[in-house]
Amino acid sequence: MPSQIAPAPRFQSFTERADPAKVAPRLKALRAALQQAGMDAFLVPRDDAHRGETVPPGEERLAWLTGFTGSAGMAIAGLHKAALCVDSRYTLQAPAQTDTGLFDIVEVPPASAAGWIRDNLAKGAKIAFDPWLHTPGEIASLTEKLEGHASLHPGDNFIDSVWTDRPAPPPGEIEFLGANRAGKTASEKLADLQQTLVAAKADAVVLTLPESICWLFNMRGHDVPNTPVVLGFAIVPAIGEPKLFLSPDKLTPDANNALEAIADLFPKDGFTDALKTLADKNRNIWIDPATAPAAVADLLTKAGAELIKKPDPVLAPKAIKNDAELSGMREAHHRDGVALAKFLAWFDAEAPAGKLSEIDIVARLEAFRREDETLVDISFDTISGAGAHGAIVHYRVTENTNRTLKPGELMLVDSGGQYLSGTTDITRTLFTGSATAEQKDRYTRVLKGMIAISMARFPKGTSGAQIDILARQFLWQAGVTYNHGTGHGVGAYLGVHEGPIGISPRYASPLEAGHIVSNEPGYYKAGAFGIRIENLVHVIKSEIAEGYLEFETLTLAPIDTRLIEADLMTDAEIDWLNAYHARVFNEIGSRVTGDVKAWLEQATAPL
Repeated sequence: MPSQIAPAPRFQSFTERADPAKVAPRLKALRAALQQAGMDAFLVPRDDAHRGETVPPGEERLAWLTGFTGSAGMAIAGLHKAALCVDSRYTLQAPAQTDTGLFDIVEVPPASAAGWIRDNLAKGAKIAFDPWLHTPGEIASLTEKLEGHASLHPGDNFIDSVWTDRPAPPPGEIEFLGANRAGKTASEKLADLQQTLVAAKADAVVLTLPESICWLFNMRGHDVPNTPVVLGFAIVPAIGEPKLFLSPDKLTPDANNALEAIADLFPKDGFTDALKTLADKNRNIWIDPATAPAAVADLLTKAGAELIKKPDPVLAPKAIKNDAELSGMREAHHRDGVALAKFLAWFDAEAPAGKLSEIDIVARLEAFRREDETLVDISFDTISGAGAHGAIVHYRVTENTNRTLKPGELMLVDSGGQYLSGTTDITRTLFTGSATAEQKDRYTRVLKGMIAISMARFPKGTSGAQIDILARQFLWQAGVTYNHGTGHGVGAYLGVHEGPIGISPRYASPLEAGHIVSNEPGYYKAGAFGIRIENLVHVIKSEIAEGYLEFETLTLAPIDTRLIEADLMTDAEIDWLNAYHARVFNEIGSRVTGDVKAWLEQATAPL
């Protein structure tokens, strides 16, 4: 259905929460609750029980307590001292959003949460945690590191006891996808999964990841921003009907009937009781130790189950897109290409005046996307970095950080959309005047790396870790690199970041036909500028040689050729870029008119 979301830029909700003035009274209330319970500290992670990249407002405990709105982090709230642990992406954002007089900012690594606890909490400290918000591995690792100094105690969530105006769970309804959109019926997917369970000698699997559950049962929801999932749990036995745990008020009559035909439906709050009795009939239970809550593992173990600890078995088949999913993704990129053409033409006309702010750019880009009636949401909060802000890889603009783009500065815009047909993610680096020789050199080297990935042909069995070097080689020749992965998996009208594949040194799984990954090398000069160029690509069988794979580019938007240092480009690279631009104009040009079409024709002209 068409989006009903108001056309307001997502950054406004972040700004409302990022208020350091609210930190002190909230921390005081939490400390009072801890003291009353006889606890010395409480762990407050960014995660909810479903480990999603985004969480509903009522699960944003870390943001509520600290003001920090990043996508990863954990607070340690002690009776007398507190810390906010973040990774290198957020070392600038975290101190700007919280009260640094109350929270130490700890970068992990090089430091660690355990190290801070040992240095700042007294020996014998009792640290409380919510077992639904941490994995078994996380708790085991922290317990080992704190042995002899502090102890961990599972229990109720102390934030929930003091968050008096905590938002209610989202009311959005569930949509059931037909096989024409999903490409395969839910019954077929369940049968395949049950075969996997039998082969692994597992009597049942417990699923807690929303993307896995939604893909498996061919449903989508509106429970979190950016990702069209419904939050719930599932238990799938090797033999028999699966059990699906969802909030009943989310089920429309059509969705209820469709799901009842393939599963036994239960309220979400019945999941705990189901775990307590699951081992009565199913002894060997498969859980994903990297994503399942510690509470799930504890309940199953106490019930007498033998745990099979392996990655979620839905991840691998979900990552291989079928023909219907691929068709939808191509359509989504055509729709997104229209919005990008309008935006880029607008930017070129307005930016030289030097009056556009980062927020202006976010709002205008989102408005162009929302002109398409099939847009459900943006796929993540837009990264809009002007000048030096572009060098902050995961920069998110707020009212406090918003700056105006000055002529001569580079502008990095990383954004995407969730359309009914599919998910998009694109980055373009733009400019507003005469680029420096250094900027052109780095931009061209990044582009060469992106083209190298696009043109790659490789034998089956090749992993993203092996391909990653193709994107970095030209930067390495200049003695520079970038400190993020070159590509991540992308879902089909699901999560914009999807495992278990990608392109970076940490992805050892082989790429297979049907995988969709991003292709996004970059370069970042701290305090000066950032460059990233990103397309989404689809792994296909090569027609050149049996047993080989290559990439088909899905993204359809011009790449700014005015920033290219032509002497660094090879003929093959120029041919690829010209062919890509010709395709962009051929496929998008017929969908736009007037000044936008004229701009697009010029922007895609051959070098």
